Amino acid sequence: MKKRVPEFKSEDEERKFWATRDSTEYVDWKKAKRVVLPELKPSLKTISLRLPESMLEELKLLAHKKDVPYQSLLKIFLSEKIREELKAQ
Repeated sequence: MKKRVPEFKSEDEERKFWATRDSTEYVDWKKAKRVVLPELKPSLKTISLRLPESMLEELKLLAHKKDVPYQSLLKIFLSEKIREELKAQ
């Protein structure tokens, strides 16, 4: 018998709860089913990133040629490289 998941007053309270618990005590993951949530927008977090000025200028030049914002192009490049690295493992 699995433990009952408590009611939470906020997402922050729920986040703290799961950060200190083993979910297998509450959820039978063997019965879990994959779902696709196409309308779900990913959470975003602002970060500070230090780049050499020359790299930033080259990124902006490439972005201009592709007619996309340079931040978007940087996310595309990172996403492609992350996917590539994960496949190599």
